[in-house]
Amino acid sequence: MKRTIRTPFFVINPKSYLYGAGSVALAKAAERLAVEYDVDIFFTAQAVDLPAVRRETERLIVTAQHMDGLTPGRGMGHVLPDALAEAGVEAVFLNHAEHPMTISQLGSAMARADELGLLTIVCADTQEEAAAIAAFHPDIMVCEPTSLIGTGKVSGSDYMHQTNDAVRAVSPGTLVLQAAGISTGDNVYQAILSGADGTGATSGIVAAEDPAAAMTEMIKALVKARDAQV
Repeated sequence: MKRTIRTPFFVINPKSYLYGAGSVALAKAAERLAVEYDVDIFFTAQAVDLPAVRRETERLIVTAQHMDGLTPGRGMGHVLPDALAEAGVEAVFLNHAEHPMTISQLGSAMARADELGLLTIVCADTQEEAAAIAAFHPDIMVCEPTSLIGTGKVSGSDYMHQTNDAVRAVSPGTLVLQAAGISTGDNVYQAILSGADGTGATSGIVAAEDPAAAMTEMIKALVKARDAQV
């Protein structure tokens, strides 16, 4: 059974910037924020580090950065969904701009995630792509223009509103995450006020002079936006 997500939520996605002890240390800092501010935080890690992150945290939603739609058996070099689930992973990113998938691959991976109770976080670039992928009914849709990833430039308010609406028109049960270029607390606040269910960051945290302080600023802004909506 899939975990129920409380909104607004936050995603910390170190990609390949961190691994090993560095990844676990950031996860433990994120865990403290999840507890202190009572928010749901997804934390991604390299596949080899996911078991360690799971052992060292309780509140984080441990998330794989990719998986393939295969079953146990042949599949040399692919990421086996069953292995992720057994390691305590609860969610998986799919179709990120840095690891794109064909429609067939995406459909197979989402089906396997549903079988194993893994939340699907599926990425889309344009409003049209977001609407098309929403037809697969992912649990969470990440809407971010590929051109803005890692630039520190956030999506415009028109893009956020249009993609929010495009996803919900096709799949009302899908949560929407707006994440491109998030690097400050104000970016987080504005993304949630745009109508997004969640947001998140990569370089805005891992490239910061003090990653823990950057995370804290963003989570405080998330809570501020949550309170403003109430």
